[in-house]
Amino acid sequence: VLLIFDEIATGFGRTGELFAMDHSEQGIAPDIMCVGKALSGGYMTMGAVLATSRVAMGVSGPDGSTPLMHGPTFMGNPLAASVAIASLSLLQERNWRQDVSRIEAVMRERLSLAKSFPGVKDVRVLGAIGVVELSEAPAPKQSDAIQAALVSAGVWVRPFGELLYVMPSYIMTHEQVAFLCDAIVSVVGRYTAGEVGFSESEIADIFAAETFVGSAGRLRGAP
Repeated sequence: VLLIFDEIATGFGRTGELFAMDHSEQGIAPDIMCVGKALSGGYMTMGAVLATSRVAMGVSGPDGSTPLMHGPTFMGNPLAASVAIASLSLLQERNWRQDVSRIEAVMRERLSLAKSFPGVKDVRVLGAIGVVELSEAPAPKQSDAIQAALVSAGVWVRPFGELLYVMPSYIMTHEQVAFLCDAIVSVVGRYTAGEVGFSESEIADIFAAETFVGSAGRLRGAP
């Protein structure tokens, strides 16, 4: 039985440790680990599967000739690989633990305000991951309305079932993270009070490119 860790979303400092498995006090080491997302900083699509030598040799064989050998079309893409190297170098150059700790503190303070809302099951934060969990998943039209309200408030957050979760960039300032959290709390508060609702045409207008660009600009601190 192989132990597989999915660190695609949690890897490279996102939870406050370099990898989520590092939170374990038992020194757990997986046989296979999947990484992605922060591997290339979101600039290029790239993922990787890490494995122990025993597993790797079992898949590919010592000379790469076994039937399980795989070679995706874009495997080892030089541009994506260069971006990944640059992204990991930037991570190592920064005090990312301090950045993540700062973001965590802001999210714990600001998102906790949603705990008192009826219809909110839980609010939790770990490192630079913040989650507001609703008691039940909104219907599709309600979910669209929530997202439209968030975009209208100046942030791009996509509800995922009953979850509203955010993973702020490590370079976001205190003010930007606070703005993000406050928008979420405001919209969740209005939703749980039955005050979030848009017609389909209004939602389409809010999702229009020019509206989103303006909202994104406000999040970045632009006038």
